[in-house]
Amino acid sequence: MIIKGYTIEPGAVLTGADLSGTDLSRVDLTGANLSQANLRGSLMRGADLPEADLREADLSGASLSRADLSGAILRGADLTGADLHAAELYKADMHGAYLRGTNLTQANLREASLRAADLTEADMDAADVTGADLTGAQMPDGQSTEA
Repeated sequence: MIIKGYTIEPGAVLTGADLSGTDLSRVDLTGANLSQANLRGSLMRGADLPEADLREADLSGASLSRADLSGAILRGADLTGADLHAAELYKADMHGAYLRGTNLTQANLREASLRAADLTEADMDAADVTGADLTGAQMPDGQSTEA
């Protein structure tokens, strides 16, 4: 599938790609490299992104409800105001990610790394954080966890 001139497929190299505002719902980008990509405001509901590299990507305002991001690398990614309702984030690396005001209701964050992540005002109702590393994270209530 070609969107905005980019080939959308598992393992695609989309480093720095501008896919802002696009509909990528239910696409398969397993293992894709989307580091530093602009995905601001994109619709990615139910997308398959396991093991994808989204390092420093802009996902602010994106809709990723029910997306599979298990094992994905989201280090330093901007997910401000994104919708990750019921998203699969098992073992995702979200070290230093910006999650201010993000909807994480019913998300699976088991064994995820949220070290130094900013979760200020994030909605984590019924999110599963069993075994997650929250060291140094800014929590939804504004409190920091021990570094």
